[in-house]
Amino acid sequence: MQVLNYTDFRKNLREKFDDVTDNGDTVIVNRTDNKAVVILSLTEYNSWIETMHLLRSEKNRQRLLNAISRSEEGDHQSHDLIEE
Repeated sequence: MQVLNYTDFRKNLREKFDDVTDNGDTVIVNRTDNKAVVILSLTEYNSWIETMHLLRSEKNRQRLLNAISRSEEGDHQSHDLIEE
């Protein structure tokens, strides 16, 4: 994560955008009057939105957490992929 002031961000705009899109970095741009901005890639943003959607419902959240717990305890099955 990078934290920059507006002037430094503006001077290196292309480089910072490349850091975000190519390296998965997050950039926080501090502005006056506590109006900071977070810059992240569209891929990262979409991932956050999907995660929030999946965890929104209590029932779905518990089902997913239980599945993760079972998997971490070794309670899972492995299958070979079907080649077509």
